[in-house]
Amino acid sequence: MSFPPVHPVLDAALVTRGYLEPTEVQSAVLQPEAEGRDLLVSARTGSGKTVAFGLAAASTLMPDGDMPAPGAPIALVVAPTRELALQVQTELAWLYARARIASCVGGMDIRREARALHAGCHIVVGTPGRLGDHLRRGNLNLAALKVVVLDEADEMLDLGFQEELEFILQAAPEDRRTMLFSATIPHDIAKLARKYQRDALRIDTIDRTQPHDDIEYRAITAAGHESEAALVNILRWYEAPGALVFCATRDTTRRLHLALVERGFSAVMLSGELSQHERTTALDSLRSGRARVGVCTDVAARGLDLPALDLVVHADLPTNPETLLHRSGRTGRAGRKGVSVLIVPHAKRRRAEQVTSAARVRVAWSGAPNAEDINGRDRERLLTDPMLEAPRDQERADAEALLAAHDPVTIAAALLRLYRRQLPPPETISPPPQPVAERDPVRRSAPRAGVPAGEFVQFRISVGRNNRADPKWILPLLCRLGSVTKRDIGAIRVFDTDTRFEISRDMSAAFAAATANLPSNEPRITQAGDGPMPARPPFRGKPSGPRPYARRRA
Repeated sequence: MSFPPVHPVLDAALVTRGYLEPTEVQSAVLQPEAEGRDLLVSARTGSGKTVAFGLAAASTLMPDGDMPAPGAPIALVVAPTRELALQVQTELAWLYARARIASCVGGMDIRREARALHAGCHIVVGTPGRLGDHLRRGNLNLAALKVVVLDEADEMLDLGFQEELEFILQAAPEDRRTMLFSATIPHDIAKLARKYQRDALRIDTIDRTQPHDDIEYRAITAAGHESEAALVNILRWYEAPGALVFCATRDTTRRLHLALVERGFSAVMLSGELSQHERTTALDSLRSGRARVGVCTDVAARGLDLPALDLVVHADLPTNPETLLHRSGRTGRAGRKGVSVLIVPHAKRRRAEQVTSAARVRVAWSGAPNAEDINGRDRERLLTDPMLEAPRDQERADAEALLAAHDPVTIAAALLRLYRRQLPPPETISPPPQPVAERDPVRRSAPRAGVPAGEFVQFRISVGRNNRADPKWILPLLCRLGSVTKRDIGAIRVFDTDTRFEISRDMSAAFAAATANLPSNEPRITQAGDGPMPARPPFRGKPSGPRPYARRRA
């Protein structure tokens, strides 16, 4: 199916950019029943929404076949973030080659924007806050407005822009066309549509019974203290030309960015604390390939469009299905395949399963790739590396001179060393714990009191009664640090300076490996032998005060 004729200028622009067939949302907005009407559209991220509303607005903006002289804007596009607004401006600039387009976004020189508005334009693209500022200052005149587009409307409401949006819509002429594009249509969006749209045509291009076919979902289980090492190995395993790593907080974003840079990754950080210039520089680095990894928060990554993005990694689990789909939607765009990887600490597996199930995505579970896996993958990539193409011109003479002076195996080994020198070394990862389903069902079903002593190995943790130790918080602490479940832990007995506890014998080796090199801010855990547990100490009252080793948030 080819694009139907829209306008000679727009038709030529589509051909020049290689747009031969419309996407589903583009086809839907060009149907005869959508002509001149308000639109309420839900479509997946990366489905071509910008071109869709650009094409849909053409008949309203150019009824006589051409743009009027620049003056008060005739179209207004509102986007949730600076990055998305600037991307929309770029897209509309090639689609409407004869139009003058102005941007109004936070972090830019507001006086320069005001001068552009006073000089006259056809289309204004901006963020709610900055557009509201220009309206209040009298810089933005909406009297001639014919079309208003709210792009990613659900995200704008999530970011708290409802008041600014209503202020802008109330200032626009009542006879305008209003197009509202959103990935989801929750209650607040539907209410906004009813209030500010007239007889809107509802267009839904999302099949919610089917996952995004262009995105492969994987869940990588790892010990809580090895999440950073798992991230390193995931990035090394895929070696994607572009990757985004999502974090829950700015602090985690900053920490992981520094950790990746120290290991040799070409990484940039995207966070709300950066200036607009710093954010623009980071994005340019990702788009040009100078940086291959972007570490970001959810807010900083809203609306990002990175064409070569093949990998998304959730360093912190998404809090809900919408966040999972939004993050993952940064990849698998415009027909490209992508991979979305969740790093799941063992203690959070159930939560991860709930989120992925609610999002209706199929997930493949596995442990993190280890150093041996990655080295093998590197060898495979080396054999197909484009640099091994046939030598040309002077290269052939230089290669023959090397062969005359050195053994071929020596030269190949030098090539290997040069190849590996540019790659960050993989991290050592503890083997994943044995799945519960594979363990002895008799031992799992038997009560602890009846389990023979030989079934357990005794360990010691360096917190005791003097540290207000209490089995109520020691049990989850051991599960987190040792990547075990409470079924794997036997008796726990608190003494004055330490606490003794039992780990099932079939999990003891993995537990010892997981706790062998804990960070300095965690208590020390050592093996105490196979003998019987010491007698329970005399009761001296419940410990009081805050526990010293509460679970830390990322």
